[in-house]
Amino acid sequence: MQYHKGIIGIKEINSIITKNEIIMDLLKKEFASRLMKVKAIKLQPENPFTWASGWKSPFYCDNRKTLSYPDLRNYVKLELVHAVLENFPEAEAVAGVATGAIAQGALVADELNLPFVYVRSKPKDHGLENLIEGELKPGMKVVVVEDLISTGGSSLKAVEAIRKNCCEVVGMVASYTYGFDVAKKAFEEAGVKLITLTDYDHVVEQAKETGYIKPEHVEVLNEWRKDPANWMKL
Repeated sequence: MQYHKGIIGIKEINSIITKNEIIMDLLKKEFASRLMKVKAIKLQPENPFTWASGWKSPFYCDNRKTLSYPDLRNYVKLELVHAVLENFPEAEAVAGVATGAIAQGALVADELNLPFVYVRSKPKDHGLENLIEGELKPGMKVVVVEDLISTGGSSLKAVEAIRKNCCEVVGMVASYTYGFDVAKKAFEEAGVKLITLTDYDHVVEQAKETGYIKPEHVEVLNEWRKDPANWMKL
């Protein structure tokens, strides 16, 4: 079959898609590697972490540690900015989710020269009792910045608050996601497109390849991943 000059064929399109997927895979592995270099990946099977959702976890990604390393902080900022420009170029303001993404959100907004606000988990109990700190004008197109996604509950509460403020949420960017089905479903139902710099699968893959985690811990992680909501419950 011949294609008209200037029109990209199906094979060419598939080739471009495949190349983009390879590039994204490499970028996610690269960020995962950088997280491990600053020991942002924590593994405590014997003394599991408790998340805001109440879930127990032997694994935690403390990507806020990136703020303490200027080169890495700048890397995260620029990658999040690229994610916004690539996926949500129509954004007119940036909103950070408190507290973890306030700093990252402000850095992104500064680089993009856009207005910035941050969204609290609940209104202040004094003063103006604000839920959203800063100013959003009605009708603004807002991109939300988050540090990590677990169940997605707190992240989507921020989205709800922005929408109630008569603004449009065009999407969300985050440094990391655990990739749970419950979060994927919640984002789909809320109609929010999520773009992340890396995820659980890429972090664990890199951790295994580099010996960052021991072979015996892999089994623990696999058991936890099967049913994180009920892991370690009696």
